[in-house]
Order: sequence, then C-alpha cells, then structure tokens
Amino acid sequence: MASVPQATFYSEQSANRRNSVLLAVVVLVVLAALGFAIGYGVSGSAGAAYVVVLGAVFLSLLLTAGSYFAGDSLVLGASHARQLSPDQAPQLFNVVQEMAIAGNVPMPRVYVIEDTAPNAFATGRDPAHASIAVTTGLLQKLDREELQGVIGHEMSHVMNYDIRFTLLVAVLVGSIALLADFFLQFTFWGGGPRRGSNREGGGALQVILFVVAIVLAILAPIFARMVQLAVSRQREYLADASSVALTRNPAGLERALATIASDQEVLEVANRATQHLYIVNPIKKFEARSRGLFSTHPPIVDRINRLRQLTGDPPLDPAAIQQLRGLD
Repeated sequence: MASVPQATFYSEQSANRRNSVLLAVVVLVVLAALGFAIGYGVSGSAGAAYVVVLGAVFLSLLLTAGSYFAGDSLVLGASHARQLSPDQAPQLFNVVQEMAIAGNVPMPRVYVIEDTAPNAFATGRDPAHASIAVTTGLLQKLDREELQGVIGHEMSHVMNYDIRFTLLVAVLVGSIALLADFFLQFTFWGGGPRRGSNREGGGALQVILFVVAIVLAILAPIFARMVQLAVSRQREYLADASSVALTRNPAGLERALATIASDQEVLEVANRATQHLYIVNPIKKFEARSRGLFSTHPPIVDRINRLRQLTGDPPLDPAAIQQLRGLD
C-alpha cells in the first residue's frame, strides 16, 4: 500500500517543477518581447532593440544580486522576526532538526514572530543560508503533528530552492513593470518613433512595433504578475507534497492547513510583498488590504484534497468544504 502514495508524490513533484519552470520561461519571454518592441518601435533599428533587451536583462541581474544577498534579512526585519535559541523553544527546535535530518539539509536558523495569528514562512537563498520563522500563535494553536506538517512544508521550500526560484520570477516581473513604466512615461511626455534605417526595416514596421510596445507596456505587467502568482501556487503544491515525504504523515499538514486558514486573527506584519512566503495567505478575505489582490496561494480545499489523494482518502465532504471555502 505504501508504494502507491510514493508514486503519486513523485509524479506531483515532477509536474509542479515542470509547470513552475515553464511559467518562469514565459515571464522571461515577455520581458524580452517587451524590450525588443520598445527598442525597435522607438529607433527602427534591430540593433537598438537588442540593446534594450540586453539592458533589461542586465537590470534584472542587478536586482537579483541585491535580493540574493540581502533579501532574507529584509524579509525577517520587515516581519519583526526574532531569532530563537534551542532552550527558548525546545519542541520547535526538535521538530526543525527532525525535518532537516529527513531532508538531508543543514539546520536552518529559527525565528519567532510575536503574533497570535498562526502562520510560518521560510526564507534564504539556499539550504546553507536558510531561516524558518513561525508565529507565537502557531506554537500555541498547533499540536506536534501539525507543527511537523508545517515545518516539513517550510523545509521543503528550502530543499526545493523555492525561495531562489520565486525570487528570480519576482525580479523578472519587477523588471517588466519598470521597463513598461519607463516607456509609458517616455510616450506620455511626447516620445515617439524615430526614423530608422530602411535597411533595418524602418517605416511601417517600426510604427506597428511602436503600437505593439504600447499595448505590451500596459498588459505585460498584469500578465507577468498573474504568471508570478501561478508560480507561487505551483510551489505551494510542491511543498505540500514534499512535506508528506518528510513527515510520512499527511494528516498533520491537513489539520494544520485547516486550522491556520480558519483562524480569524490578522497577522499585522504581513504585507503584499511578503504574503506569498507564508504557508497560508496571511491576508484574510475580510481585510480591507485584500481588495484588488490576486490569490498568491492555492485554495485550501484544493490543497487538502490533494493531500488526501496521496493516501487514497476520499475528498472533503460538502460540510467541510463549505466551512473552508472562501477563507484563503
């Protein structure tokens, strides 16, 4: 019986990795297309278009380097997270150590956020520089099995290099937004197509690509943001499945997800920039700050039913679905 859940787990891993990489490639293609359309539309020169593309990629690399080395410190600081020692939270450290051994990764640094809303996140550029932060509410409201499921989920993000991957996608999306905003400002202040060389396809093609550039500058940031959120949702599915492989106990994570999602307390330190890091979206539907946001996490009902598929259990009954629907 044990072999069936394992096979399902590995297929889940493979599918989510493929989907995430594909989505990241799509964002990169959108960035390149926007850069080329702007460069050619303004100058009428293919050479200038390639320069704009290379400039956009170089900007992405600079932003990535800054986030790569300082991103975790900024996130932990913004979340008011405080580093813990083993004697301050022995059970938490014991669970984190168990999951690190199971995942064959170094022991991450452990932080706590003084907030009664239960939640947790992982950050860091690789397993050797990883940190896991949990709220005091999580420690108070979950039992040990549920805590194992949550820590297994966060450790899976570390093992799967999810933080580095989502960082790359976020930087690409940010680069698209910056490039689009710069071009729209340029157009607003009277910028337009300049006469290009006929040998390089000036004239009508240049005007067409200039119009295409305007359309892309308006739509590309929205599309790229939607892709970024899709990547985030795919990585959550993958971390759920990986947590089951570490704990061998999907019931713990299932109960933890339901408890965290149904908790009505607001996590004050969470914001739009950090919400995608948490195991469950910390910005609740009833909050004013949730308006206009796309979902950064898959629906809780869907996540729980996927966990149940790993063990062959039936999906949630209608009463449980009704209770959990709309919380995330």
